[in-house]
Amino acid sequence: MTSPIEARCDHCKQTRPLFLYEPDHNMHAIPVPCEWCDREKQPLLCVRCWGAEREREDNMPMSAAEEEVTAFLLGAAANNSRILARQAADKATCDGIAAATERAEAA
Repeated sequence: MTSPIEARCDHCKQTRPLFLYEPDHNMHAIPVPCEWCDREKQPLLCVRCWGAEREREDNMPMSAAEEEVTAFLLGAAANNSRILARQAADKATCDGIAAATERAEAA
């Protein structure tokens, strides 16, 4: 395990072990403007400032664009589960028909 670098924190400017702050909101793959993703360079923060930034990110309300995308993704997930349930029911029906046909042919 490597130890973190020790340098000046981009936030409090104190010399401490630093960690790269990376957003953790699962919105990177979709084109939604975001304060954290739109940064030119993610900051190197000490543990205290990193925790404060994480809390600020976690407590930030969603923008209208984020709410729209989230609603779309949740709707798509619900639709996918309905499709998968329908496919499972169709397979069970086909398996039942095949089993009944085999029993009828064997008799």
